[in-house]
Amino acid sequence: MTGDALRADCASCFGLCCVALNFTASADFAMDKAAGAPCTNLLTDFRCGIHSRLRDEGFAGCTVFDCFGAGQRISQETFGGRDWWQAPETRDAMFAAFPVMRQLHELLYYLTEALNLSAARPIHAELRTALEETERLARGGPEQLVTLDVSPHRERVSALLLRASELTRGKRGRNHRGADLMGAKLRGADLRAANLRGAYLIGADLGRADLRQADLIGADLRGSNLLGADLTGSLFLTQAQLNAARGDATTRLPDRLTRPAHWT
Repeated sequence: MTGDALRADCASCFGLCCVALNFTASADFAMDKAAGAPCTNLLTDFRCGIHSRLRDEGFAGCTVFDCFGAGQRISQETFGGRDWWQAPETRDAMFAAFPVMRQLHELLYYLTEALNLSAARPIHAELRTALEETERLARGGPEQLVTLDVSPHRERVSALLLRASELTRGKRGRNHRGADLMGAKLRGADLRAANLRGAYLIGADLGRADLRQADLIGADLRGSNLLGADLTGSLFLTQAQLNAARGDATTRLPDRLTRPAHWT
């Protein structure tokens, strides 16, 4: 998979994240929306009518969602460019297939990154096999995707990704896997090679923290302070995680990721 295939291309998607998924009124979404119902801000050309002011309008959750390229694949490949508005018979299957494809593309993203880790070379063959199997599942038709249970495959891939992480991080770093670190005062902390998989870092102060080679897969960084933090070489960090956090020009990022526009 190329990097472009695993990045959202909204112009090639039929607004699936704005229709297929449900919203719950909260700090992230200004209203409730049922799965399958178009967001009231969705235009007929599948663009967002308030895209430039989503945060100001109370839709910060939209700015941090990432489909990893699943939206355009479902729209253009799985359903051959037939959109649910003009071909309503595709609606149910398209909306059901989208979250399944998103899970598969997320796994493809992580597996692609793991294959770029030189320290994980001893398991590159296994990682490549897992990537090929994930891609085979993603090539399935609508019927196959709708009935696919991704969980068993996801568990196998997760175990491989953990091994890749351990080979890369070695025995260094603290173990904070799944830890509740909400609002934690970690300014300037040495978190090099730390295991932060699935950690709750909501609102945590990570200003000037050293997160080089830290495993951040699944870590919740919503509202966390990353001003001046060093994230170069961090493992499995996504653009969505950065978009959910706060940073500035002094925050150091992996080359594959970009500085969010709303950062100071």
